[in-house]
Amino acid sequence: MASMQLGAAYAKGLFPRLGPAGTTTLRLTFSALILAAVRRPWRGFRLDRNVLPLLAYGIALGAMNSLFYMALRTVPLGIAIALEFIGPLAVATLASRRWRDGVWILLAVAGLAMLLPLRRDTTGIDPTGALLALGSGACWALYIVFGRRVGQAFGAMGTGLGMIIAAIVFAPIGFLQAGPAVFAPAVLPAGVLLALLSSAVPYSLEMVALTRVPVRVFGTLMSLEPAVGAVAGFAVLHEAPTALQWAGIAAVMLASVGTTLTAN
Repeated sequence: MASMQLGAAYAKGLFPRLGPAGTTTLRLTFSALILAAVRRPWRGFRLDRNVLPLLAYGIALGAMNSLFYMALRTVPLGIAIALEFIGPLAVATLASRRWRDGVWILLAVAGLAMLLPLRRDTTGIDPTGALLALGSGACWALYIVFGRRVGQAFGAMGTGLGMIIAAIVFAPIGFLQAGPAVFAPAVLPAGVLLALLSSAVPYSLEMVALTRVPVRVFGTLMSLEPAVGAVAGFAVLHEAPTALQWAGIAAVMLASVGTTLTAN
């Protein structure tokens, strides 16, 4: 989480030079290259498998990154992550058939009400940015749904294949918007660092963690991500959420923890 959120804060610092789309291109391209070199996902790949979930997984991955970076242009990092977190939270709660899980839905809705731009003062969140963050959360939900099927069909190489698809689909968009500056020699080290912080390191550590701790413990720890993002945003970008926004972040986190701990 620390690596991922430091990577997001670092990415936001590249926006004045590359814009969100160009930064997305930089991250996806170098992430795909690193994962391809490490995992060599083409080994054992067969076209007779169902590739439609793989395509959907890769597109969801690329759209999730693209929309999130677009949201970061106007929304503080911690708040954007909390809004994005609604996606996987919805997958977990809507899959339940127990009435008591409605408590976590209500808590998440309360958190949303504290975060969304319903106020007209200067502390309100940009509506467009909020919608982009929620859109990224919807793509995160699709990423989870299709990721399960991809993992069953392709195993560990599914992540590398999905990242390659994401880069093929979304990298040209950023290149068209930002131009050759995306791959200028002075920017290339930034692309490598961004890919390491935001993709290669956290995804690798997650795989190790999932083999050593129970899923419930992993999910509970992941619920801390909005707070980690808020701290990274404050430390690196000097973004300070208001007291009400901190309360909204806490509500989303508690809803995530509750959903994890009461899961079957």
